[in-house]
This record gives sequence, structure tokens and C-alpha cells, in this order.
Amino acid sequence: MARYTVLLAAISGLALATSALAAGPKRGPALEAAFDAQVSAKDQIEWLKRMSAEPNQVGSPHNKANAEATLALFTSWGWDAHIETFQVLYPTPVSTTIEMIAPSAITLGGQEPMIAEDESSGHLANALPPYVAYQGDGDVTADLVYVNYGLPEDYEALERRGISVKGKIVITRYGGGWRGLKPKLAQEHGAIGCLIYSDPAQDGYVAGDPYPKGGTRPATGVQRGSVVDLVVAPGDPLTPGIGATEGATRLTRETAPTILKIPALPISYGDATKLLSQLGGRKAPATFRGALPFTYHLGDDGRVKVHLAVKSDWTLKPLYDVIATLKGAKYPDQWIVRGNHHDGWVFGAQDPLSGNVAMLSEAKALGALLKTGWRPDRTIVYASWDGEEPGLIGSTEWAETHAEELKAKALIYINTDGNGRGFLGALGSHDYQHLVSSVAADVIDPQTGRSVLERLQKSVRAEAFAGGNFPADLLAGAEAGGDLAMGALGSGSDYSAFLQHLGLPSLNIGYGGEDQGDGVYHSIYDSYHHFTTFDDPGLAYGAVLSKTVGRIVLRMADAATPPQRFGDFANAVSGYLAEVKKLASDRRAADDKRIKLVTDGAFGLASDPLDPVAAPPSVTPTPYIELAALDNAVDHLKKSAAAYDAAYAAKGMALSPAARVKLNGLLADIDQLLIDDKGLPGRPWFRNLIYAPGRFTGYGAKTLPGVREAIEERRFADAATYAVRTAAVIDAYATRLDKARGLLD
Repeated sequence: MARYTVLLAAISGLALATSALAAGPKRGPALEAAFDAQVSAKDQIEWLKRMSAEPNQVGSPHNKANAEATLALFTSWGWDAHIETFQVLYPTPVSTTIEMIAPSAITLGGQEPMIAEDESSGHLANALPPYVAYQGDGDVTADLVYVNYGLPEDYEALERRGISVKGKIVITRYGGGWRGLKPKLAQEHGAIGCLIYSDPAQDGYVAGDPYPKGGTRPATGVQRGSVVDLVVAPGDPLTPGIGATEGATRLTRETAPTILKIPALPISYGDATKLLSQLGGRKAPATFRGALPFTYHLGDDGRVKVHLAVKSDWTLKPLYDVIATLKGAKYPDQWIVRGNHHDGWVFGAQDPLSGNVAMLSEAKALGALLKTGWRPDRTIVYASWDGEEPGLIGSTEWAETHAEELKAKALIYINTDGNGRGFLGALGSHDYQHLVSSVAADVIDPQTGRSVLERLQKSVRAEAFAGGNFPADLLAGAEAGGDLAMGALGSGSDYSAFLQHLGLPSLNIGYGGEDQGDGVYHSIYDSYHHFTTFDDPGLAYGAVLSKTVGRIVLRMADAATPPQRFGDFANAVSGYLAEVKKLASDRRAADDKRIKLVTDGAFGLASDPLDPVAAPPSVTPTPYIELAALDNAVDHLKKSAAAYDAAYAAKGMALSPAARVKLNGLLADIDQLLIDDKGLPGRPWFRNLIYAPGRFTGYGAKTLPGVREAIEERRFADAATYAVRTAAVIDAYATRLDKARGLLD
């Protein structure tokens, strides 16, 4: 029956829809084929055009209208749906000013201009000017200094050249690390203002023709974004750890730790050119140089002076989370949660609406299956989040509000965000790595006719042969034709509260690599025209995303026992421990070498007398850190996971109903055992001791973060403490697996 249904899909989508739905309730491949028959790229195109027609930032009329339209769609498809509202602090700009006042007077900044080929780029009646949320308002005038990416190593390079940013305004380029670190570190180094621009080396003409000829960032494009201190805690800055409900106890703006104190604004590389080309002083080191057509200087001569002013409306704004539920027939108190956000910085066609319309296709298809008499065994919860862009707010506030219920009922959170043409990308909890790979083996790539897993595997092999750099486990898996080796989750989308605060296993799924969405990221040019021209023409990959995530949802909802494979998790953790050991060893060797070079005067002799650079600062040498507890815990985990996986493969299908209920109960919250109530040093909101966003990477993950980051930042007492704490959560996880295996035996 499944093969017959797939053949019909090639002949007539309408015939498939009719025959598949008439067949009545089904499971497995037949159910998935019936699901696929209801996924329509045409639907997604229509929804995308309508949802991206006007600006969609938090608090805008169209953002609310999109939430209400989404609610109506869910209801029409048979879901039990409602809108959950939160009141959150979200500053919006009242006025912004950027002026160069020396060596000449030039007014900069302001709204990006319309592009004639892109009709929607002129629909700016409710649009806000380029800004970054949660900067600190102010009105400052000072000399301008260029600080490259504005990360710790950049400030060290400046200090070695005798350059201070104290009392200055800095200009930094996007890239290298999380956006919010740039003004935060500028503030910590004494700067009084910060400008952030997109260098064409990252997403402009170096990558391809600028928009509208091609899809990369034009000289007028500005990347908006949030600079809230996301690596301390996402969500509403005034209600950390609790939901931002109407009666919630709130901090003040002045006491909220994640709001910055200095003004900051983003600018285009067209405007940045007018500033950077005038800077004098020291020539920038090689690592500071971008792709603009002049020599980059640091600005330590005081030649360029800038006036920067930002005034914002700091009132509370409403968020509208759309929550829709299909109640499980057998296990109503076991939830599969799936989400994508609907708010954008302006139109947001690629980020996030391309993923949001794919999610709507899934919801419509599941609703159609209901009409055949099918019901999921477990409850399925779909969420269209608001307020993701300013700081993962809608998802965080919902997760914090419903924390106890989620910890008791939710088995997994599945996230998508923006989508595009190209290859499957999957990050997440490694006990679900095999599930993702098995789904990827069954989904067909629309450009090649092969499975998306096979296409990814062969692409990795081909690019590695050509010199591409891939993680060793990803390359090994591709060469063996085995599972996709998933990466770990850091931050940057709505999975954070579920995985890193509550301890719920999470996945983030998307396609891309052949789109040009980076070129208009967070600008007015992230539009329907750009997306359907350069990112996913015909939304073919929108349909593929729906079929991928829909299968994950269906397999989770209807599995006798959720399809976890714990050996994959154990192997990942073992690899992370090996990385931490190598980090410590490499640091010790580098510290010894640094001392010898300083003692020998090597840095002084290497320095150009006409462009002198001091020796790097002295540091506390990296000691030998006691990792025996971690070694023992990881060894326990590997043995326990292998034993459980083997026992389940041999005996899992023969379990009695009563034994299965006990087994499922043991495994339902196993990932929550990776949570430590004390949290990570200096940021207790982040409680997962396996996965976290890096303090200096933001979006990028740090694994075994309590130990790894302590070594990186030379907090060696913390490293020793968190080696023990991390070992304890791994041991608890392994012990739970031992208990589950005992039930099987």
C-alpha cells in the first residue's frame, strides 16, 4: 500500500490525497505517505506571501494579525488552539542618530531604501528603523576606534599595541561571535558607544552578487538584532526564571542584568565605509581586515569623531504565542512539542516565516489525518512563538510558566526556524540522532531524487576530498554510509528553554547551504521576493522540511517506546571529554611556550620597530585538572548505554504492556537528569551540564560547558568543581539506564 501511494504521488497529488484519506486509519509508512500527500508547497507560498506582506516585529499590528490568522488555521484543521499572551519589556526606538562630526560632517544611519525590484521593501509604514534591542539609551560623542569583531582576542591585540577604547565609541563588524557580546565587551572595556556593521567579507559581494542582481547583502543593507545578554539568560529581562504573566514580580530596567548600559546601533557597510575609510593611526593587523576597498586602520589617532544617540520606548509589549493541541488517544499526558516562531525584525520571509509556513503544512496534514479516524497515541503540541528575535522570549516565557507540567509530560521539543534550499541540517540531543537519520533516509531531496541523508553524506565526502573541513565524527559517518552525526545545540532559537533550562531533549531541524538568506538577514530585504527568487524558489524545501519534521513527530507520537538510542549519546559525551582533555593538554603546552618566548625576548625581536607590538600578557599557567570522576562516569555511561541498546533490540518488542509502561516511565525524564540545579558559573539559568551556548560564542555550543569554559577562561577551581558535578549527572543518567536494562532482563 505504501509503495502504491508513493507512485500515485508522482502521477497526481489530488488522486493521492483522495485515495490515501479514504483508506482510513493507518500507521507506519502508509500513514507517512498519507501525511506527505497533504503537504503543499502552493499552500506555503500563499501563506508566506500574506504573512510577510508587512513588518512583523514584536508589537506591530501585522505580527498580531499573523498570530490570529495562525490560530484560525489551526482551529479550522481540527486542533484545540488558543493564544497565550505575555507582557514583556521590549524597547523600540523613538529616535536614532549617527553622525560623523570630524574630519567632516556626514549624517549616517536611518531606514534602508526601497529596491525597485522588491515591491515589499517599500511597505515600511509600520517598520522601525535599524536598531539593536536592549542596548542602553544614551547620547554620546567621542573618537571612533575600530575593534574588528570586538571579541576578547581583539581587545588583547589592541592592548598589545597600546590602544585603549576607554571613553571612545567603537565600531565592530558582525561575525566571529554572538552579536550581543560586541557592545557588552566594549562596555566592559570602558567604551561609551558601539556601532556594528556587516563587512562584505562575511555576507556581501565577496560571497556573490549583491541584491537585487544576486542574493547577497547590498551596501545599504543593515542587520538588526538583539544585544540582550543571551548567554546569561534568554527571555524577558525583567522576569528571569518565571513567566512574564500579568501579575509576575518584575525587576526594574536598571537592575535587569541582561540589559546593556551603553548606546549601540547597527549600520550598513555603505555607511561603515564612510567612517572606516577616514580612520588613521595604526594599520590594523591582518586578522582585522575585511573586504572594503581601502587599508583598515585602528583609529587611535583621534581623527574621526562620531555622535551616537538612541532614545527608546521602554514600555511592556504583548506577545502572542499560538498553542495548538491534538490530544493523544493512549498517552494524553505524554507530549511531543514542536515549534517555530512568527515574529521577524521586518518582513521576515526567510527568518522565520519560511519555517513557520512549513510547520503550518504539517499541522494541516495532521488535521487531515484526523478526518480519516487516525489519532496520535501521544499528545502533539504545536506552537507558533512570538518574540523570538529579541531574545527567545515567547518560548522562554511559556516554558517558564508551564515548567512543572512540561517536566512531567513533555518527551521532546522539536524546533525549526528559517529554512532554505540545500542540505539537511540537524542539531540536538544525541539520544535522538538515529531517529533523525532514519527519517532523513526516507525523505527525498527535490533536486536530486535521492534521500536527503544520502545527498548530505556524499556531499560531505566530496567536499572533504576537495579540502573542506568537517568534524571527524560527521566525516566518518558519511564515509561509512551510516547515521548523520548531529552537532550540539548552543543558542539562537527557541529550543533553549526546553533543553538548557528544563532538561528536555531537543532537536533543531532545517535545510540550507544553497540559499542566500545570509545576505539579507535581519534587514528589510528579507522579503517574499528575495526568498522566492534566491532562497527556495517554489518552496520545494519548505515541503521537504514539513515531510522531515512531520515524520519525526509521527514516529515519536506513535512509537511503543520513544525511539532513543543511548549509545549515540554516550559516544558523543565520550568525544566531548576527549576534547576537554586535549584542550587542557594543549593549553599547558602553549602556556609553557609562552613563558619561554617571553623569557627569550622573542616577541620583542619579532615586533616591527615601526609598528611595535608588545608581548602577550602573562597568564596563570594551566595546571593538571583532576578529571578521574568524569572518566569513570563516561565509562559507566558507555557500558550502560551499550547494554541497554542491546537488550532493547533483543527484547523490547516482546515487553508486556505493564512492563512497557514501567520502561517508558523510566525513560520519560532521563534527559532531565543532566540538569544541575546550581547551573553554570555566573549564569544559573543554564542548568544542562552537557549542552550550553558559549559565553563568548553565543549561538555556538559548548559541550561539558562547566569544565570546558572554566579551562578556557582559566577558572581552574571551577573546572575541578564542575568535573565532579558533571560526573554526577552523567552517573545518574547511566544508573537510570541500568535500571531500565534490568527491567528488560
